[in-house]
Amino acid sequence: MSSSAPAPASSRPVRVLLVEDDDLMRRSFSVALERYGYQLEAAADGLAGLELFREESFDLLILDVMLPGLDGIGLCRRIRETSLVPVLMMSARGDGLDVVAGLEAGADDYVVKPVDTYVLVARIRSLLRRATYAPAPGPERAAGEGPSPSGAEVLVFGDLAIDTGGMEVSVSGCPVALTPTELKLLLEFAAHPGIVLERHTLLRNVWEYGWDGDSRVVDLCVQRLRRKLGRERIETVRGFGYKFRR
Repeated sequence: MSSSAPAPASSRPVRVLLVEDDDLMRRSFSVALERYGYQLEAAADGLAGLELFREESFDLLILDVMLPGLDGIGLCRRIRETSLVPVLMMSARGDGLDVVAGLEAGADDYVVKPVDTYVLVARIRSLLRRATYAPAPGPERAAGEGPSPSGAEVLVFGDLAIDTGGMEVSVSGCPVALTPTELKLLLEFAAHPGIVLERHTLLRNVWEYGWDGDSRVVDLCVQRLRRKLGRERIETVRGFGYKFRR
């Protein structure tokens, strides 16, 4: 599994796979996004979407939760077996079960239908920025940091190493595959070790929410990081947020 999704090339349009079973919504989303310059491929059910995903290369996926054959949550799980491509889930209900299940399956973000085109495009742009994110070099080097082969900083926290140039993460020397959102969240924590970061701060800095977003996307992404990096790495500070242990 690659450590990040392929960065969209500047010489070609961003390729998006939309999996939506409602014919009217599928056509309207396709027309709207193509007007913004995105190149759309669409599928009407989960199995057809999985086949398209395996046959072609995409920069981002938009998956409806309720799909015939293979639902969006199952489809997201299958995709995460081999790919870290950004995934945006769409739910017609927006209830807790849909949101939690989608994020636990590996989705990076979600929107609730009906959704305005400008909101959908904003979430797409945010996900694509995360997929090509590179942190700015810090003015100081903390103890334990060193140069990577590319000359960028390697942040070291015990057995955890973060190569900020190669955008690679390892634990005890073993590579760890992170989605773009997981990686950006980890970099946000690593930039503030020992400091409590509130959920709304993480929503703003990682998910780029300019409004009050759903803090569950933070909680579920933290859970995924803990599974991959170790539960002791990120501490919950009840009533406030999270703290990354040095």
